[in-house]
Amino acid sequence: MLIDLHAHAPHPDYYDQHPHWGPAFESQPDGDIKLRVGEWILSLGAPERKRALREAHARGETLNVEEYMAKWRDPSNRLAAMDAAGQDAQVLSVPSHCYMYWTEAEFAVPFARKVNDVMAEYCSAAPNRLMFWAHAPLNVPLEAAKEIRRACNELGAKGLSAGGSNFGGLEYDSPELDPVWEALCEVDLPIFVHGYNQSVTWGKDANTDRYETTAIVGMNYDETKCLWYLINGGVLDRFPNLKIYITHGGGFVPYQLGRLAQTNPNLDVFHNKKPFLDYLPNFYFDVELHELPMRQAMVDVIGADRVLYGSNFGGSDAVRHDLTEGLRLSDEDLQKIRWKNACELLRLDPAKVGKVGV
Repeated sequence: MLIDLHAHAPHPDYYDQHPHWGPAFESQPDGDIKLRVGEWILSLGAPERKRALREAHARGETLNVEEYMAKWRDPSNRLAAMDAAGQDAQVLSVPSHCYMYWTEAEFAVPFARKVNDVMAEYCSAAPNRLMFWAHAPLNVPLEAAKEIRRACNELGAKGLSAGGSNFGGLEYDSPELDPVWEALCEVDLPIFVHGYNQSVTWGKDANTDRYETTAIVGMNYDETKCLWYLINGGVLDRFPNLKIYITHGGGFVPYQLGRLAQTNPNLDVFHNKKPFLDYLPNFYFDVELHELPMRQAMVDVIGADRVLYGSNFGGSDAVRHDLTEGLRLSDEDLQKIRWKNACELLRLDPAKVGKVGV
């Protein structure tokens, strides 16, 4: 079995919700289609879209927004792609560019409800193969806690998808977010931490971020910052049952783990009551790294019990082959990464998870 926990699901029914913030896919002068969120325009594309644009140009045509987005509405397209990739199930999330923590509460709160309703409906087409992470307006913590409970208890969400930093100015160690962590401990489900491009919060300067640096480099920094703030901030002392899954191979965490642990007690201010590494059992990391030796090293450092399968399915940096191929592991550890850890973390019954082609 193979369960992919890092698979984004853009869907036309939660786009175009606000005249300024969008989020909106719009035609460009060169015939391409790009995402706009407020002032910011995404300048990073998936290879599939770039190929489609080249083919359209060769025919003297441009890409059509409605046709481009329509395929996202039909879950049979995703299921066919999952079959081709040998994936039995996916846990889907809203693309991180659309977290909307930087918007006013009057938009952020109803937008989160809309996203979760749309995702639940989409996944209902194949509930044994398609599941989703809840979206919540973390810039409005009390409303976010309500939405987490609704999405998980009523809609079947498998946990919370969240950025790595800056929830409308709040951070993981902000006491205002304690109601969110309380809600997650109550529903006994994890956070899926996926950084977002901080440039989207820069207003009229949003497009001055050259080469999408806040996305491609910054996401890993923010994901590492998440772990650093949760531990140093004493959050895991207040909420010892909180579970956190950090994607992209854990940001920079597994590769600088010793440095983080050694410097923590040397800080003038830190709030963790236990040694730094004692908090690692609260964290999970995935194998979305692009080099086999790096994946192997991450598993060796973290241990197979805390590693999950995530590929950024369909995304720009997605690794389009089996990420467990070539890892030097026992079969038991291999199956932990491929599906067993996911079933335990998300409380899934393996017998009820669908199969490729079914």
